[in-house]
Amino acid sequence: MIAGERCTRACGFCAVTTAKPFALEDDEPVRVAEAIRRMKLKHVVITAVARDDLSDGGANHFAETIRAIRDLDPDIVVEVLTPDFNGKESSLGLVLEAKPDIFNHNLETVERLTPVVRSRAKYRLSLEVLRRAKELDPGAVTKSGIMLGLGETETELFQAMEDLREAQVQVLTLGQYLRPTPDHLPVVEYIRPELFDLYKQVAEQKGFEYVASGPLVRSSYHAADYHPARRRTQNGKR
Repeated sequence: MIAGERCTRACGFCAVTTAKPFALEDDEPVRVAEAIRRMKLKHVVITAVARDDLSDGGANHFAETIRAIRDLDPDIVVEVLTPDFNGKESSLGLVLEAKPDIFNHNLETVERLTPVVRSRAKYRLSLEVLRRAKELDPGAVTKSGIMLGLGETETELFQAMEDLREAQVQVLTLGQYLRPTPDHLPVVEYIRPELFDLYKQVAEQKGFEYVASGPLVRSSYHAADYHPARRRTQNGKR
């Protein structure tokens, strides 16, 4: 996770501290790349808190981190899990210009529950972010995730799947919401494992290329199990 530990939003499911963030650390992208080198990672997931205090929402910091990793080893699969950048296409463009292999932005929940579950974020805006990401870089794999057990119905879940596919999202994660503290949203239902299996089948039938579905699945759960088609530009570089 880059861009600090303080988030400018207060989502009902998330235990990250909501507070005024500190300034970005200019050398963080290089330090992240060095950590990746030391750990000998071949697939990395870069995420961040929401930084609504920044004009670009932290997009350039994402881009610098991607580029630092590419400079280290162009064969590392780089996956980013971004906030919505308040829908600013210029910010989204900064991230996609750096050519992540996988662009992930989580829908988190169904449309009806979004105002309760997510702070400031909007269901349709998240779908638009995912759709525009694919348009800006057709070669990037788009990915999203939904938490279950917050009170959604199957009909609403299946509609969310349809909405994601309409936005050309290719990879989907489905996991059980677990309440981090008593101050967060309660768990309405614990979804049975066999239902997660069913939802995986339904999602695959709807056209997702890869689906991870289970009680303990999270956005970056076994991320390296999915192998995106590698891309190269005309000059032989990613």
